[in-house]
Amino acid sequence: MNPVVKSALAGVVALAGFAPVQSFAQDASCTCATAYQGVGPIGSIGHVDGDVMISQVAGYGPAQAGGALDFGSRVVVGGKGSASVHVGGCNLSVPANSTLDISRVENKICLNVLGSEQTAQTGGSNNNNNTPLYIFGGMALGAGILAATADKDHGVSQ
Repeated sequence: MNPVVKSALAGVVALAGFAPVQSFAQDASCTCATAYQGVGPIGSIGHVDGDVMISQVAGYGPAQAGGALDFGSRVVVGGKGSASVHVGGCNLSVPANSTLDISRVENKICLNVLGSEQTAQTGGSNNNNNTPLYIFGGMALGAGILAATADKDHGVSQ
């Protein structure tokens, strides 16, 4: 293969490593983080008002004040609802049209409230996630380089 083509191909591969990968990375930011004490359940629901659901073993069910929370719990609040949760040192309000996810990040409990403002941005014009465009462009560029560098004179079957 031509050294110039090899260098160009190496450059394309190197640039691919710097492409944005935000859709593949897990967002580890927490609305509130607290130390994990190694006991379960890790928290509870404080109050429930209106349409509030909680994840359970068999799917989602209605949330109730005093209900236990553990890792993997998700509290979903509808348009006419609200809730509060108590986990370790975190006391959070979950407003209408929001979701609370509870996960473990290293030795901490991570509570992450995703509200209607995040949901509204995912479909709006402020969405700058061009990952599919980069993937398609990289595939097209790679196919073009392969086609340009194909050794047509020394094929396997002649």
